[in-house]
Amino acid sequence: MYIAYRRFLRQVILWLLFFLPLARRQKVERWLRGREEARKLGLADSVVVSYGKSGRTWLRVMLSRFFQVKHGLSERHLIGFDNLHRKNPAIPKIFFTHDNYLKDYTKNAGSKVDYAGAKVVLLVRHPADVAVSQHFQWKFRMRKAKKALNDYPDEDAELSVFDFVMQEGAGLPKILDFMNLWARAREAARLQALLIVRYEDMRARPQETLGRILEFIGTPGEPAQLAEAVDFASVENMRAMEQKKTFWLSGSRMKPKDRSNPQSFKVRRAKVGGYRDYFTDEEVARIDEMIATRLDPSFGYASAEPASGAAAAEDARRAGQA
Repeated sequence: MYIAYRRFLRQVILWLLFFLPLARRQKVERWLRGREEARKLGLADSVVVSYGKSGRTWLRVMLSRFFQVKHGLSERHLIGFDNLHRKNPAIPKIFFTHDNYLKDYTKNAGSKVDYAGAKVVLLVRHPADVAVSQHFQWKFRMRKAKKALNDYPDEDAELSVFDFVMQEGAGLPKILDFMNLWARAREAARLQALLIVRYEDMRARPQETLGRILEFIGTPGEPAQLAEAVDFASVENMRAMEQKKTFWLSGSRMKPKDRSNPQSFKVRRAKVGGYRDYFTDEEVARIDEMIATRLDPSFGYASAEPASGAAAAEDARRAGQA
């Protein structure tokens, strides 16, 4: 109810400012959203930061199931900041953010000083996989107003997957800038508690990775609880839950926009390295070159193939996970 009230209040404020030019209203909306993010950040026990389509929903479902099992809660409640904390104070308040609007409120666009002192889980994924998933999010799920607010192409724009991925405003370059800024914040030692988690490692070793995240946020789990959370959040089960609208109480997060269109589902393919399926060899080479030359190498995505196994563990160590 409180979340709905805050959302309603924001809409009322924007409606009262109908006379302002669109660009000005969008600036006000970003400021209002940033203020709400700052409020949650100040109250949160831990923060999960990720660029959109990096596996946040999957992690959210695993965490939700873990706390449901540990504390005997209904499986219909998807964790969202403090909703589960209000049901049981032993469950931490977890702020999930794509880090979109905070800087519009604090004006700290060039650093992550706003997160200093916070316990931050940074969830990352191969940027080309993120960019392709962003294309399908933009084309089949994103609301028109959200596209305009976040500077995505207009919904009527005729863009191929490759054109979308390579364009500066919402494609691969923007994703690389996001990741590089976080890498610089880590190297500057301004973040006291930062755990970097790679989507690829969650896929390869989900129970181990989930356990490491829970240890970091201060709520360690037993092997049986972790195994139940991982099984519950399998790709097949998440697709089934999306089809059945299991998490209808959580708004549109886990609902397909069009049940007849598989591309409009929140859970689509969840494939590591799947971006290659959409491009010619020449296009893949251009994408890989951009990543190799522009992305901070500590994330382990500079090579053509996402690292796994022992290589991923070494990348994790270098990136500050171990």
